[in-house]
Amino acid sequence: MSAIADLFPGYFAVVMATGIVSIAAKFLGPEPAAWVLLGINVAAYTLLSVFLLVRIVRFFPRVKADITDHVRGPGFFTVPAGTCVLGSQLILVGGYFAPAAILWFIGLILWIFIMYVFFTAVTTHDQKPPLDKALSGTWLLAVVSTQSIAVLGTLLVVYFTRYHEELLFFTTCMFLIGCMLYLLLITLIFYRFTFVDLTSERLTPPYWINMGAVAITTLAGARLILSAGESRVVTEILPFLKGFTLFFWAAGCWWIPLLFILGIWRHVYMRYPLRYEPQYWGLVFPLGMYTVCTIQLSRVLDFPQLLIIPRMFVFLAYAAWLVAFGAMLYSFVSRPKLITE
Repeated sequence: MSAIADLFPGYFAVVMATGIVSIAAKFLGPEPAAWVLLGINVAAYTLLSVFLLVRIVRFFPRVKADITDHVRGPGFFTVPAGTCVLGSQLILVGGYFAPAAILWFIGLILWIFIMYVFFTAVTTHDQKPPLDKALSGTWLLAVVSTQSIAVLGTLLVVYFTRYHEELLFFTTCMFLIGCMLYLLLITLIFYRFTFVDLTSERLTPPYWINMGAVAITTLAGARLILSAGESRVVTEILPFLKGFTLFFWAAGCWWIPLLFILGIWRHVYMRYPLRYEPQYWGLVFPLGMYTVCTIQLSRVLDFPQLLIIPRMFVFLAYAAWLVAFGAMLYSFVSRPKLITE
């Protein structure tokens, strides 16, 4: 029970990473792997949801302290993000629209609650921590959760045929809100990177969300472009959407070499020990998301030359998921309390 009491708020990143790697497997193969990962993800989401509900009921003061904390609070954005990524996985892998629609509504309600509770709390906090201790890549999970709602919403257009115009208008607004949040937060994070001391201990895996956030933004933009024929509003801003979507994809490409270099600096040059921690799922998700978003971007731009990138990058995503999943299982056996870190 103590493990549930101190449950790491960002553990739904497991669902996010597993869902997007499954979608990558559906697009690029092997397809049976996509179905296996779907089964694993449904089980993981169910288990984590039970843990979270128990924690809210039995240990509400700890949940309240976490969601209003500058460091642990952003992890809660993995809950709506994981909910919507699972919904997208259900549609793209299995064609299950009804449960995906339910997950979309749940994800939207969770997004509204967490978004405004967290930002209200950190804004009105009496004693705010310094930037170097409070800000990390986990803050960009606010972007990821926003864009995950946009992505699933566009996939549900064919299900909610009666309200497709309204749904696409709403998802377009969510896409733009996600873009706004990224531009605001990445400015602070880049400033933190370049002008504030960044030790190997603080260069945590969630900084990969610097890239993952623009990757899912690219995917959200691509999905809107693919759905443009269903909406007059989206059709009118199509050139803007294409340019903005390409802009975010290019930004994601820029981040990848730097993040790899910083990882080498952390673990090879600074010799920071490499061991499993839940935050490593924040590294797996961007690798899978970059793979999937590049596939979709090549489709909307009618530029098949781009496909060479995901066909190679997908193996990094597979390898990262396998290593993280194996390390997680091993850690539960050897150190059960690791779920709280």
